[in-house]
Amino acid sequence: MSTSFHTLQLDFEGAVARIWLDRPESRNAFDEEVIRELGEAFTQAGAASDVRVIVLGARGAAFCAGANLNWMRRAAEFTREQNLADAGGLAAMLRIIDQTPKPVIARVQGDVYAGGMGLVAACDIAVSVDTAWYCLSEVKIGLVPATISPYVLRAMGTRAAQRYFLSAERFGAAEAHRIGFVHEVVAADALDAKVAEIVKAFTSASPAAVRACKRLIADVAGREIDDALIAKTVEGIADIRASDHGREGVQAFLQKRKPSWITD
Repeated sequence: MSTSFHTLQLDFEGAVARIWLDRPESRNAFDEEVIRELGEAFTQAGAASDVRVIVLGARGAAFCAGANLNWMRRAAEFTREQNLADAGGLAAMLRIIDQTPKPVIARVQGDVYAGGMGLVAACDIAVSVDTAWYCLSEVKIGLVPATISPYVLRAMGTRAAQRYFLSAERFGAAEAHRIGFVHEVVAADALDAKVAEIVKAFTSASPAAVRACKRLIADVAGREIDDALIAKTVEGIADIRASDHGREGVQAFLQKRKPSWITD
């Protein structure tokens, strides 16, 4: 099954939904339409009952070059109110990706600049080709990476952000891996095999437990370890143990059989 948009493509392949940025002539740069369609595609994929994992990829040489030049020309004339609405659209789309209940893999086949860094950072896993370049280029044109900052800071950490937010230096895939921005770096001819390996790991896991883990990470990360947090984690394990998937998973383990969610 395939659903076509103007700027991207959404394909359903059994348990996998694949979203492809498909404007190679503009290096898959953002504008209002791309942002809106990405939000719609992730909403559809996240709601699809058969989907267990979502892969975000791109056609052409670049993964995402940030803002489209025509969009930037229009935005240059915006009032503050118009800028608030415009930035709000990007923020809402990134939040949809971040809060999608299914795990999301970024398949990075080329360069990632500016707002594209937010796209990669909002995904749960990022796999990059070794030839990709990364750059938070905003300060070069008098701007700041404000809207994408919650996701990029979470991905690369404050110390790395202090360098790359402020300097706008380009850095390679090896450095992106060193600072934790991407999880894996591979040669171009190994990219799809590595993505498939991670997809298989996700589709072998309980979808209910994966959803619960995404919520767990969001609830626990950065929090003070106090009585309230400990109580929340205790409730979390109690709830999942008592759930259908929790009971099935434990019984399958004890009985040395595959759990019901593994069908192959």
